[in-house]
Amino acid sequence: MTGKKNALIPLLAVSSLVVSLLSGCASFAVSDDALVQRTGFALGLEPAQFTISNRMDEGTTTRYQVKTTAGRQYNCFVGGSVSVLGKSVSEAICTEMGKDGAQTPKNKNDGNCNALLKAAGKC
Repeated sequence: MTGKKNALIPLLAVSSLVVSLLSGCASFAVSDDALVQRTGFALGLEPAQFTISNRMDEGTTTRYQVKTTAGRQYNCFVGGSVSVLGKSVSEAICTEMGKDGAQTPKNKNDGNCNALLKAAGKC
C-alpha cells in the first residue's frame, strides 16, 4: 500500500504542473501581433492607422488603449488563454472615448430625441 501512495505523489505533481502550464494567462497567450490584428479588424483599420499603448494584462484579459492617426481614441480588451489545442485570443472589443475622456454614446437617437434622452446624454 505504501508503494502505491509513493507512486501517486509524483503523478499528482506532474498533473498539477501540466494543468498550470495549460491554463496560461493573457500575457503569454496574447502577442502584440494578435492585438494589432484583432484591433484592426474591430475598428476596420490598417495597422499603420493606429497605435497601441498602455497594455495591461489581468488574468486572462488584456486591456489596452488605441489612438488612430485621425485622432480618435479607444479603450479595448481581448481575452486570451492557452490550452492543449494552443493559444486562443478573442476578438477585440473597443469603446471610443470622447475628447473629455467620456464614452461617446453609440446610439445618438437622432430622430427620436426628447428631454429625457438629452439629459441622459444619449442625443
